[in-house]
Amino acid sequence: QVQLVESGGDLVETGGSLRLSCATRGINFSSVTMGWYRAGKGKAREFVARISESGSTHYVSSVKGRFTISRDNAQNTTYLEMTSLRPEDTNTYFCNALVSDLPLYNWGQGTRVTVSS
Repeated sequence: QVQLVESGGDLVETGGSLRLSCATRGINFSSVTMGWYRAGKGKAREFVARISESGSTHYVSSVKGRFTISRDNAQNTTYLEMTSLRPEDTNTYFCNALVSDLPLYNWGQGTRVTVSS
C-alpha cells in the first residue's frame, strides 16, 4: 500500500524558514521523480518543485532561490527547505511521485504552512 505522509508545516512569520518532509512507503522511491505541490482553499494544486532520480531539480519561478528540494533515498523521504517565506506561500503542501510530470499516486493529507504578515 502506497503512503505519502507530509509533515513539518507550521505558522511562521514573514521571512521565516521551514523544512517539510515527505515520508513514503510502498513505492520504488529511488527510481522515481518526487515533487512538491501546494494548494490553497478551493484552489487547484500548483507545482512547486521536483527532483529526479539523479538529483536534477526544477522549481516554479516564484520559489526559485528560496526553496530547495532534496531527497534521501535511504530513508525514502523527500524534503522541501523553505526560506524567506512570504504570506503568499501560505498553502497546504503535498508531495507525490511523478511520471512525465504527472502525479502518480493518490494525494496524502498534506501539511499546512501559514506565513503571517
